[in-house]
Amino acid sequence: MSAGPGTPTRHPALPAAGSGSLVAAVEERLTDFFASRAPLVEPLGPVFVDAARALADFVLRGGKRTRPAFAWTGWLGAGGRADDPAAAAVLTACSALELVQACALIHDDIIDSSRTRRGFPTVHVDYEQRHRDAGWAGDADHYGTSVAILIGDLALAWADDMTHEAGLDAAARARFAPVWAAMRTEVLGGQLLDIHGESAGDESVAAALRINRYKTAAYTIERPLHMGAALADADPDLIAAYREFGTDIGIAFQLRDDLLGVFGDPAITGKPSGDDLREGKRTVLVAEALTRADATDPAAARLLRESLGADLDADRVARLRTVITDLGAVDAVERRITDLTDRGLAALDDSTATAEAKAHLRKMAQAATARAY
Repeated sequence: MSAGPGTPTRHPALPAAGSGSLVAAVEERLTDFFASRAPLVEPLGPVFVDAARALADFVLRGGKRTRPAFAWTGWLGAGGRADDPAAAAVLTACSALELVQACALIHDDIIDSSRTRRGFPTVHVDYEQRHRDAGWAGDADHYGTSVAILIGDLALAWADDMTHEAGLDAAARARFAPVWAAMRTEVLGGQLLDIHGESAGDESVAAALRINRYKTAAYTIERPLHMGAALADADPDLIAAYREFGTDIGIAFQLRDDLLGVFGDPAITGKPSGDDLREGKRTVLVAEALTRADATDPAAARLLRESLGADLDADRVARLRTVITDLGAVDAVERRITDLTDRGLAALDDSTATAEAKAHLRKMAQAATARAY
């Protein structure tokens, strides 16, 4: 029988920073949490049971568990210990970040009209097909989008539930709550800035960097580290160092992802090459290219603007890659990645985080920003 909400679960020894067992420990907590929702879900009937199962499948299907890893390592680096009586509650609260990530991805797939995620149909596409297979009334696409929006909302609501039921003591909850609240607002704000930037055509590097800060860096690295530090009752200087490191490495990570979105191997990225161009994303890479083209090559600027958001074939994508590279935009983004990474690592090195945590965070930073195309 499934455990009820708030029922404590026995877990094996908790992982140290950098431990290969961290992913398994996070997934075990997520599995336990989903099981604990059964008494709430089942009375609503099979439709909602299926939706909750779709969310659990989406969350547990795979992933590097990057956000919980940064939060957990931040806690350890600020003096937390895997054998501390509070450690189980801390790791459960950190694991809830995966539900925020699920909300963001499910909604992002709708916004970007993405059809696959990790080799499977996206949630809205899955429910479109369920509608068609059942022969239900109405528009299948609208039904799929509507259900996926609600499943994404459920993920965000359950993220809150998971942190509330983690077992944190009152003082830890009070330190954790404002950081968690800021992170939720920032990730939603970053998504809105991204949508607005594409529609309004804001082509500035500054606008693209602002989106990177709030849509990616804040909830991927900066705030998870901040959460871990807050749970450990870290001093303000360490929190500031963590946030500087997290912001710089988080933005560098997104810049690397932007490059992969245009130049990446589909076998590595999991999406067709050039998809960011087809979607019309106003990335820093595109902003750098347009700034240079406006100054030196009006024909290239016209080609880029005509191509963004268009249905591009492989030849057109290849041509755009050449134009972007020849304009010097790729080199400019690579320099920015290097500068941000160096600055973030310097902030980490100067911090009072433990030596073990510093070593692991350095490896995580290098893995997130390394060239892979």
